[in-house]
Amino acid sequence: MAFMATLWKPNVTVAAVVYQNDRFLLVEENTRDGIRYNNPAGHLDPGESLVQAVIRETREETAYRFTPTGWLGAYMTRTCISGTREDITYLRFAFLGQVSDHDPAQALDTGIVRALWLSLEEVRALQHLHRSPLVMKCIEDCLAGQRLPLEALYTHDSIWLRQS
Repeated sequence: MAFMATLWKPNVTVAAVVYQNDRFLLVEENTRDGIRYNNPAGHLDPGESLVQAVIRETREETAYRFTPTGWLGAYMTRTCISGTREDITYLRFAFLGQVSDHDPAQALDTGIVRALWLSLEEVRALQHLHRSPLVMKCIEDCLAGQRLPLEALYTHDSIWLRQS
């Protein structure tokens, strides 16, 4: 293996795939490329597990409380940011679950225009405006019945220890 001059690290993200009443919960967001559609998703923060991250991100982006019921899988994609030479690899951990306890007064995360419920046909019709190809892949895997136990994800206690 060749020596790499710089350390390569993918961006670790989490995503919630919520399918209730024959509709999927997506977010409409402002991006550098204009309006895009995504699963409720975001970056893993220091000091939290993957499950904690997806619960937090879903609440921040949709104002719903997310309860994970399973792990859908780990997904990778690579993108070059428009107008830049920035080449980013994303490692997404996607979770299945249900939402409840909506707070319509809650302000949504920066860039999020709104949370919306779409049918599969509507999600497919907007595919050219998806934030990433992983949006549709995660939905297709959900519909195919792919399920992994949450217990398959392990977080060591050192994650919650304060660094000195």
